[in-house]
Amino acid sequence: MTIDEFKRRLKWFDEDRDGKIRKDELADAVRVSSGWFARKKSKCGIRSVDANGNGFVDDNETKNLADFAGKKHLNERILHL
Repeated sequence: MTIDEFKRRLKWFDEDRDGKIRKDELADAVRVSSGWFARKKSKCGIRSVDANGNGFVDDNETKNLADFAGKKHLNERILHL
Protein backbone atom coordinates (compact mmCIF):
# COMPACT_ATOMS: atom_id res chain seq x y z
CA MET A 1 0.00 0.00 0.00
CA THR A 2 1.16 3.53 -0.61
CA ILE A 3 1.52 6.17 2.10
CA ASP A 4 -1.66 7.89 0.83
CA GLU A 5 -3.59 4.63 1.05
CA PHE A 6 -2.21 4.12 4.55
CA LYS A 7 -3.39 7.60 5.58
CA ARG A 8 -6.87 6.98 4.16
CA ARG A 9 -7.09 3.64 5.97
CA LEU A 10 -5.91 5.20 9.21
CA LYS A 11 -8.71 7.79 9.01
CA TRP A 12 -11.23 4.96 9.44
CA PHE A 13 -10.04 4.65 13.03
CA ASP A 14 -10.12 8.37 13.88
CA GLU A 15 -13.36 8.08 15.87
CA ASP A 16 -13.65 11.73 16.89
CA ARG A 17 -12.52 12.99 13.44
CA ASP A 18 -9.97 15.37 14.92
CA GLY A 19 -7.27 14.33 12.44
CA LYS A 20 -5.19 12.70 15.18
CA ILE A 21 -4.89 9.07 16.21
CA ARG A 22 -5.10 8.39 19.94
CA LYS A 23 -3.62 5.32 21.61
CA ASP A 24 -7.01 3.56 21.82
CA GLU A 25 -7.77 4.36 18.15
CA LEU A 26 -4.40 2.92 17.16
CA ALA A 27 -5.16 -0.15 19.28
CA ASP A 28 -8.30 -0.67 17.20
CA ALA A 29 -6.24 -0.42 14.01
CA VAL A 30 -3.69 -2.89 15.36
CA ARG A 31 -6.43 -5.28 16.43
CA VAL A 32 -7.91 -5.27 12.92
CA SER A 33 -4.57 -5.73 11.17
CA SER A 34 -2.74 -8.14 13.44
CA GLY A 35 -4.92 -8.89 16.42
CA TRP A 36 -2.29 -9.92 18.94
CA PHE A 37 -1.14 -7.54 21.68
CA ALA A 38 -3.04 -4.56 20.25
CA ARG A 39 -2.81 -2.38 23.38
CA LYS A 40 0.90 -3.04 23.85
CA LYS A 41 1.69 -2.41 20.17
CA SER A 42 -0.38 0.78 20.08
CA LYS A 43 1.31 2.12 23.22
CA CYS A 44 4.71 1.31 21.73
CA GLY A 45 3.62 2.81 18.40
CA ILE A 46 2.48 6.10 19.89
CA ARG A 47 5.63 6.35 21.98
CA SER A 48 7.94 5.69 19.04
CA VAL A 49 6.25 7.90 16.42
CA ASP A 50 4.93 10.84 18.46
CA ALA A 51 7.63 13.39 17.59
CA ASN A 52 6.16 16.28 19.61
CA GLY A 53 5.16 14.16 22.63
CA ASN A 54 1.50 15.20 22.72
CA GLY A 55 0.21 11.61 22.91
CA PHE A 56 -1.34 11.63 19.44
CA VAL A 57 -0.27 10.78 15.92
CA ASP A 58 -1.19 13.78 13.80
CA ASP A 59 -0.86 14.22 10.04
CA ASN A 60 2.77 15.35 10.32
CA GLU A 61 3.67 12.14 12.18
CA THR A 62 1.80 9.73 9.90
CA LYS A 63 5.00 8.96 7.96
CA ASN A 64 6.59 7.90 11.26
CA LEU A 65 3.62 5.62 11.90
CA ALA A 66 3.90 4.19 8.37
CA ASP A 67 7.57 3.42 9.06
CA PHE A 68 6.57 1.77 12.36
CA ALA A 69 3.90 -0.29 10.58
CA GLY A 70 6.32 -1.26 7.85
CA LYS A 71 8.77 -2.71 10.35
CA LYS A 72 6.45 -5.68 10.92
CA HIS A 73 4.77 -4.12 13.93
CA LEU A 74 1.39 -3.85 12.23
CA ASN A 75 1.79 -6.39 9.43
CA GLU A 76 1.66 -3.69 6.78
CA ARG A 77 3.99 -3.04 3.87
CA ILE A 78 4.12 0.67 3.09
CA LEU A 79 5.58 1.86 -0.18
CA HIS A 80 7.23 5.26 -0.03
CA LEU A 81 6.92 6.59 -3.56
